[in-house]
Amino acid sequence: MKRLFLSLALAAVCIGATTQERLFNSASVQSPVVNADGTVTFNLYAPKAVKVEVTGDFLPEQSNVAALTEGPNGVWSYTTGKLAPEMYSYTFNIDGMTGVKDPANVYVNRDIISFTNIFIVSDEKGDKGDLYRVNEVPHGNLSKVWYNSPTLKMQRRMTVYTPAGYDKGKNYPVMYLLHGAGGDENAWSELGRAAQIMDNLIATGKAKPMIVVMPNGNTDCQAAPGEWSRGMYQPSFMGSVNQRPVATMDESFMDIVKYIESHYKVAKGKKNRAICGLSMGGGHSFATSKRYPDAFNYVGLFSAGLNIGGDRNKSFYELLQQNKEVQQQLSRLFSAKPALYWIAIGKTDFLYQQNADLRRYLDEKGYKYEYVETEGGHIWRNWRIYLTMFAQKIF
Repeated sequence: MKRLFLSLALAAVCIGATTQERLFNSASVQSPVVNADGTVTFNLYAPKAVKVEVTGDFLPEQSNVAALTEGPNGVWSYTTGKLAPEMYSYTFNIDGMTGVKDPANVYVNRDIISFTNIFIVSDEKGDKGDLYRVNEVPHGNLSKVWYNSPTLKMQRRMTVYTPAGYDKGKNYPVMYLLHGAGGDENAWSELGRAAQIMDNLIATGKAKPMIVVMPNGNTDCQAAPGEWSRGMYQPSFMGSVNQRPVATMDESFMDIVKYIESHYKVAKGKKNRAICGLSMGGGHSFATSKRYPDAFNYVGLFSAGLNIGGDRNKSFYELLQQNKEVQQQLSRLFSAKPALYWIAIGKTDFLYQQNADLRRYLDEKGYKYEYVETEGGHIWRNWRIYLTMFAQKIF
């Protein structure tokens, strides 16, 4: 019996030692390291690997991958050129296995079904990297809020940001901020850094204190995957669980507005409401604002995915020319004279032509709008920029 106990004890020590050694080897590697000259070094302890690569949005779109070099003690490394201030994402490829997270970096984001590590580069106060990180400023609060949607006939969840000093302040204007396909009510607060952006803009006086409401735009879902009674299903690009919704997002949107205005310290009326969103959420903003022309004084379309039905082989401009109902809705919307109708998109965005078609139609009708065109495509890097710009223009 003593011999058996001693054997088990020795085995436990060996297992513990192996675990400790593995933890020590991982913990002794720092990655990523943001260097003083603006370069970033990635390190990975992988002594048995044959080929290691890093892939991320800090690399040129054409290649999007860089090889790490093996050094002493099985540590692989790669150092970038100088990176512009920004929040970046990355993963490793190890011997053909893609999407491997950096074991030395605990900071990750989920985008639909993929997880990536993140890091922030900042050169000076006020640049994009500084705007996206947590600074020593007064902080607002994020809440996960359940509300009843009579139109969709279900309880639903949204994320609500209330600015610093909310309890002491008077009534606040509201920005409704909508996510894209595959996203949910967590997308803007996690991938979009909405709370950090708003905290920093408000603290520096660049944006007015406001409530930001981030609803779930998937009308057949109650909440983010795994966070409602449907369970741990596999997320999909459209966020769908394949049950037919009883109404669209724009048809049900005033359920959200009514809840917010009855449960929060809200300055009511058109002049105190803004609606904006990215991709699918830009399409929802387009549809909701034209359905309720007197509801929102500020409308923001970020790389908007525009859908008014009709023949998919036809251009969006042709569809607009044929759809009398949409024409009438847009006429009522612009007759109500919104203070800002704002369109932003990247030069290489796959939705660029669709948005150009919308602008062509608005130009022909003499409807006033503002337009911003940036580098890059359909990416969070652009959408964070658009939120930053739009938030400074409203209220």
